[in-house]
Amino acid sequence: MLRWQFELTWSLLELHLDALEPADVLWEPAAHVWTVRPGDDGWIPDWADAEPDPIPVPTIGWVTWHIGWWWSVALDHAQGRPPRDRMQIRWPGDLASTVAWLRALRVEWLSVLDGLTDADLDDPAPFPWPPEQGLRVAHMIAWVTVELTKNVSEIGQLRLVRATGQPSGGRGAT
Repeated sequence: MLRWQFELTWSLLELHLDALEPADVLWEPAAHVWTVRPGDDGWIPDWADAEPDPIPVPTIGWVTWHIGWWWSVALDHAQGRPPRDRMQIRWPGDLASTVAWLRALRVEWLSVLDGLTDADLDDPAPFPWPPEQGLRVAHMIAWVTVELTKNVSEIGQLRLVRATGQPSGGRGAT
């Protein structure tokens, strides 16, 4: 059931990934945004340790980086690797590379799912909750799908708003 749920969500992401244009990725839907910006060491995401008020509207580039970040860390935990720091996860820099990156994360995730037994699903979850909550690996897998679903809907909404051709008020307005 967990794999079926994930694959259903993934199919919705594929729908949007296939429809994206390169200019969609860094389009700014509002004047107050979070995006990814070129830096000396690759593309760096906007970030604040405390959630700002108002919350910035993300670009598709930022949302895809966000997927890559939390999913990479979930994979680190699921495979017993030391989890990477947020700043170690860099956005690839263009649509084609980003789509390839997300698809590679999917393949790696499916490998993890395929290797789990029923007993593994009942092990304590290594991420994203503290151990005292008592949640299990099955919870982590369900969380990955829910988080991906949320991010897919954000990408879809941003793509649809941009496709209307209406000015956004952001710097990337068409």
